[in-house]
Amino acid sequence: MKAIFTLVALFACTTIYAQAYQGQGDTKFQVGANFQSEGTGITSTLDYGIGENISLGVKGIYLLGVEDYNEGLPQDASAFENPEFGDRFDLRVRFNAHLGNVINIDENFDLYPGLDLGLKNFGGHLGARYFFSEGFGVFTELNVPFANYTADEDFSISEFPRQQLNNQFTISFGASFNL
Repeated sequence: MKAIFTLVALFACTTIYAQAYQGQGDTKFQVGANFQSEGTGITSTLDYGIGENISLGVKGIYLLGVEDYNEGLPQDASAFENPEFGDRFDLRVRFNAHLGNVINIDENFDLYPGLDLGLKNFGGHLGARYFFSEGFGVFTELNVPFANYTADEDFSISEFPRQQLNNQFTISFGASFNL
């Protein structure tokens, strides 16, 4: 019983000082897995607080595993046979509005909707993070594209991977760190 009480007290003391978002000057780094249709990969973000509830940052996504996708293509064509680096990679700048202290669920919890402007599209995200200690937590994000960068509706088969891989709903989750 004494050991259980000690563990509970230790956990409570370490989470008292953890905060999900601390305002201006707060820097967060996140790295995790990215899941989407036809592929999985890794994602990382770096956010810097510029105000009490606002941060700016960058996000990089790289798809490691890409499934073969042939829907809507001629029978002898395979769009995802060997996607190139440019088809798998996307870099975005992002804006976040941190609502953790507004909704006041827990000082270790932060809910942050935001906007992304990337190399492949313009979109939005809804993220949540929870910190277990001063420096370590977990996050999850839902991302959706609002508009993609296509010149016209008729694109060639060589452009097909880019259209499909970087312009769809994605789910990410992983570890979050205070810097």
